[in-house]
Amino acid sequence: MNRIALPFIAVLVLVSTASAEWKEKVLYSFQGGTDGAFPIGAVVFDKVGNLYGATGDGGASNCDSPGQCGAVYQLSPPATKGGAWTETVLYIFKGHAQSDGATPEGGLVIDQAGNLYGTTGYGGSGPCTLLGGAVGCGTVYELSPPAKQGDPWRETVLYSFRGGKDGYVASGDLVFDKAGNLYGVTLFGGGKGTTCDVFYGGQCGTVFKLTPSKQKGGKWTEKVLRGFAGGGTDGASPNGGLLPDGKGAIYGTTLMGGNQLCNFGNGNIGCGIAFKLLPPVSRRGIWGEKILHRFTNRNDGANPSSGLVVDAKGSLYGTTGGGGSGNGFGVVFRLTQSQDGKWNETSLYSFQGGSDGRGPGDSPLLLDSLGDLYGTAYGGQSFRGVVFQLKPAEQGNSWRFSVLYNFTGSPDGAYPRGRLVFREDNLYSTTQGGGTGQACQGGCGAVFELRP
Repeated sequence: MNRIALPFIAVLVLVSTASAEWKEKVLYSFQGGTDGAFPIGAVVFDKVGNLYGATGDGGASNCDSPGQCGAVYQLSPPATKGGAWTETVLYIFKGHAQSDGATPEGGLVIDQAGNLYGTTGYGGSGPCTLLGGAVGCGTVYELSPPAKQGDPWRETVLYSFRGGKDGYVASGDLVFDKAGNLYGVTLFGGGKGTTCDVFYGGQCGTVFKLTPSKQKGGKWTEKVLRGFAGGGTDGASPNGGLLPDGKGAIYGTTLMGGNQLCNFGNGNIGCGIAFKLLPPVSRRGIWGEKILHRFTNRNDGANPSSGLVVDAKGSLYGTTGGGGSGNGFGVVFRLTQSQDGKWNETSLYSFQGGSDGRGPGDSPLLLDSLGDLYGTAYGGQSFRGVVFQLKPAEQGNSWRFSVLYNFTGSPDGAYPRGRLVFREDNLYSTTQGGGTGQACQGGCGAVFELRP
């Protein structure tokens, strides 16, 4: 990564919240039955324009999970212009009793062959319990398209977490490296830390790697790269959206830990960190961790929960759910490396909690080829969430913030959370509420399209 000197400053931002709104269309409203409810994480497209995603609820209700079983769905574009998209349920999870996953806690990634990969927070063959009930420790799964059109997709559990040092409650989106290995996180487990969620014990989460078998159809191998210790020094509860740099290192964020400046009242402390994991020098060595920034709940923000993206110059960008100069409504931040190797944080925008939104920390950023940033936040004019854009200025350090769309709630979407994706200049993602579904209070969620 290139090294760029940059002081820690609050950047002047030009704000527009009305003039640049894009046109939004709900492509599908979940009904809360077998079709799923509350879509989670990233959506992906295949080569012919079908959209795929996962829901954290719906599907079926017999999974012995804190939620319902969840499902993986496909949306097919209309055959004629202006027609309706068609939803097909590709798979409904079966839960711990059948050693299958339950309750997806992340979106999907897709490989060149059209196979889909994701995580579930519960289910699998692991022995984890919650409030006295066996729920499983979570899974990483693969869905493979059928060889013959019309046949069902095939699900394979690539790994069932055991609830110890290997982690439990897998969360967030997975990511591939160039060699075909998968990386992800668990919120808990890892064998370190005593300050994390009281329901699951104290261990503060992992970053893990899954390596495919060299033999076709063989078992994948899990390796924990980092077990977080939490408390006043290390991070705790890492997020999805890990960022491999192509040279073996991995970048990411944790929701908590790093200091004792934020207190959640249940033993969880710290405002979160941005970190870099360094591969071992020797084959049997351990991975090292470098903390790039400890968030302080001030202008720099607090509690990042969506990972990082990188630009062509090696600068890292992310969001926090709290902190900032706008009464604690969160920030968009940048991390750049100086000549001496130190990383410096800059707050690009502090949300004010009004029509511009609040709490963007659950939304991974999208970076386009021009250096523009796109993301989502809660709040907004109808308090149902916004899609926003941040444009770097041509001169100086000023960034321009604009709201592209304000969600209005049912029958429109509400509460966007998933990663935005571009396809043919349009943006696509999901909302966890809204839509026309009547089985869920406030709607069961929707898939939407935004056109400039």
